[in-house]
Amino acid sequence: MTEYPSQITVDELFRKHGGRLDLSWAAGMDGRKNLIIPEMRDKFTSNNIDEDSGNIREITPSTESPKRGKSLVGYLNLIHPHQIQVLGKMELDYLETLRDITRHDMVKQVFKHVPACMIIADGKDAPTYLKRKCNEKKVPLFTSPLSSSNVSDALHYYLSTLFADVITLHGVYMEVMAIGVLITGPSGIGKSELALELITRGHRLIADDAPQFSRIAPDTLNGTCPDSLRDFIEVRGLGVINIRRLYGSTAIKSNKYLKLIVHLEPLDREKMLTIDRLEGSYRTIKILDVEIPQITIPVAPGRNLAILMECAARNHSLRMDGYNASEEFIRNQQNNIEQSSGG
Repeated sequence: MTEYPSQITVDELFRKHGGRLDLSWAAGMDGRKNLIIPEMRDKFTSNNIDEDSGNIREITPSTESPKRGKSLVGYLNLIHPHQIQVLGKMELDYLETLRDITRHDMVKQVFKHVPACMIIADGKDAPTYLKRKCNEKKVPLFTSPLSSSNVSDALHYYLSTLFADVITLHGVYMEVMAIGVLITGPSGIGKSELALELITRGHRLIADDAPQFSRIAPDTLNGTCPDSLRDFIEVRGLGVINIRRLYGSTAIKSNKYLKLIVHLEPLDREKMLTIDRLEGSYRTIKILDVEIPQITIPVAPGRNLAILMECAARNHSLRMDGYNASEEFIRNQQNNIEQSSGG
């Protein structure tokens, strides 16, 4: 199911980030309940798990919600207005060079688009005319000693993370060999038992059962754990156990970028015969419009899944660096054939 916040008030933004941005109220306190509303995003299909196999279906956007083109944070801009207007030394100096009537018209145009709030950066004092207008229009006005670029970048990062598309998937999310790996498979296949063995081998748990993934960049999914599930994992026969209490804080990781999905599947001879002997079962699936590699590992008695998981993670790291073992193997065989033919 896709879930993300639809809005945040200026007051909430100030309480959560006013300290780190060193914000001070200058005017417009009556507008503290003004809403900062994200751009409308694509909705994503929620039916993303095949109930029989436990495999992830491709999660693609629907066409139900069109984009709305109002950006959240930016410098003074009358053509493409921002919900949070940041004014630094350059913008204030420019306004001071204008004739009174021209400056009045420009400020009037800024407030015509109803900004959620305004921030005066670079340690500059808020001009009297801006204070007056902000009080009149109930637009919060803050000042900050930080540079305008630092204020803008910090707000961009926070708001883009807050309003990122988020989806919950069924599986166990772990950090294995320093990369984020989601373990999927049908119920009862042994995902939690595999995760527990990996933890005892020094790898780290992020989330069991319902990890959440957010698209924080066009090609990046960040995986986290819901607060209610953090530190816990359910193992059949043992029930719910607390990994932090059992193995210490080093066995827990708060978040990680998703780089690989490992799908566990019961051993089936016919399916085994269809797996490419050189490339294995590599494929890619789309999650929130981001392509994620997936490997299917057949499960059978006697197979050491923990070692296979570690090997899969190491091998995928090599592939991300541009190395492909099957390609080198093929080249070596071709060279041997050519040398034998030449001889």
